Amino acid sequence: MASTDSRVVPLLLSVNAGYVDTAGFLALQGLFTAHVTGNFVTLGAALALGTSGAVAKLLALPVFCVVVIATRLAGTLLSRRWSRAFEVLIAVKLVLLMLGAALAVHFGPFDNGDSHEAIITGMVLVAAMAIQNAVHRIHLPTAPPSTLMTGTTTQVMIDLADRIYVGDKSQAPPSARLVQMAVNVLAFALGCGAAALLFVRLGSWCFVVPPIVAALALVVRLAGPASPR
Repeated sequence: MASTDSRVVPLLLSVNAGYVDTAGFLALQGLFTAHVTGNFVTLGAALALGTSGAVAKLLALPVFCVVVIATRLAGTLLSRRWSRAFEVLIAVKLVLLMLGAALAVHFGPFDNGDSHEAIITGMVLVAAMAIQNAVHRIHLPTAPPSTLMTGTTTQVMIDLADRIYVGDKSQAPPSARLVQMAVNVLAFALGCGAAALLFVRLGSWCFVVPPIVAALALVVRLAGPASPR
């Protein structure tokens, strides 16, 4: 049976991804901080409509890529000496989320997405989500992705169809996988909804929530067994 941390941590990561992506999109003139390739769409919209934030959208993908590479290298070096490489990297993500929240509260609201303050805040949040993407892929390979829900939703619908009609397949897909993926999508959606609601209510102060969720994920992970080297 899966341990508590292996079930809870991916859900908390999904909640955080949905929350940070939505809060960043609302506060930073349409910047996607977790689903960075979506910035190609919003970049085109910004150029066509003359809205701000084009610079941040251009920077998001290279910043994301550089941080993923750095995370992979750091994780490889850490895992040779310590079994808690995942936890160290999640702690770094937590620090970045705290920094992002401090910047958002101090400099927000961001009426101009091309301002230095908005760009720096956005890139800090992009870096945090890049670390999450990397460590999730490396250390939680069996869990559904925490940031990109299109593939997971597609698989949920395929599994539902295969359970409705097995056809010439030997058996229906396992219900545990279907439940895990569906709950993951719901967790992401919960994060999106919470971010939208709190942004309307609190403005830039809504960014204080992601560090709390990240800290909770770190505590749950630390309470579980260490990963083998």
